[in-house]
Amino acid sequence: MEASFCDRCGQLASIGSHDACARARALEPPRYCSSCRRRLVVQVTPLGWSARCAEHGTSVSA
Repeated sequence: MEASFCDRCGQLASIGSHDACARARALEPPRYCSSCRRRLVVQVTPLGWSARCAEHGTSVSA
């Protein structure tokens, strides 16, 4: 079983409440990879954002 991490604070998603993180993520890009907890390389543009994990690749805003 692979651990899942909060993409805003980097802590284990199963521990504690991440309601504040979820509210903040509505306005901000992710900061941590939810699969491996690595810090993401984030680029914000007027049209959205992209976040890149060295292990798991890039995700973009929808």
